[in-house]
Amino acid sequence: MYRSLCVFVLFFLIFASGGLGAKEPELENLAPGLKDKTVVLDIDARVREQNQRVIWQETHQRLTIPGRPIGMNLVGINLVAAVQFTPYLQAGGENVLVAQAQIWVEVPGQGIRYQTSMQTIPLDFNEPIYYLPLGSVTAKDSPYIEIMITLRHNKESASPLGGTPANAPGKKR
Repeated sequence: MYRSLCVFVLFFLIFASGGLGAKEPELENLAPGLKDKTVVLDIDARVREQNQRVIWQETHQRLTIPGRPIGMNLVGINLVAAVQFTPYLQAGGENVLVAQAQIWVEVPGQGIRYQTSMQTIPLDFNEPIYYLPLGSVTAKDSPYIEIMITLRHNKESASPLGGTPANAPGKKR
């Protein structure tokens, strides 16, 4: 299985065609109340090889509102991964990110394998979290895909829940 994973990662790098290709509709027509709650997801997708060297990387910033998913597609010759990240914010600061993935992998001699996953990940603003769409890395000699996501306040909006941003001047702790 790990040999197959290595093969698909190499084909993924050579024949990548989609990148973070999913397009979200523009947020410019939002109601004023929703515009004030927009947040930014910084998404850094990369493939690392055995020695931790990055052999492919793509970075994006996506604007969204809480509860609205941000989609991305990773497409290779024998891999298709459709991933969605949906931030949910709560007044007490207990934010979560729901990560959903659908993955199709062609395994030589075995056909196409399909897997789905859904994870709820607690996170704070400006705290990077790592998401591994293919699961945890179990073999040290295997390349793997990792996606780092950071949730940030949108500088052009008010605090996502209408309060004072944590780093605002004069805010008392």
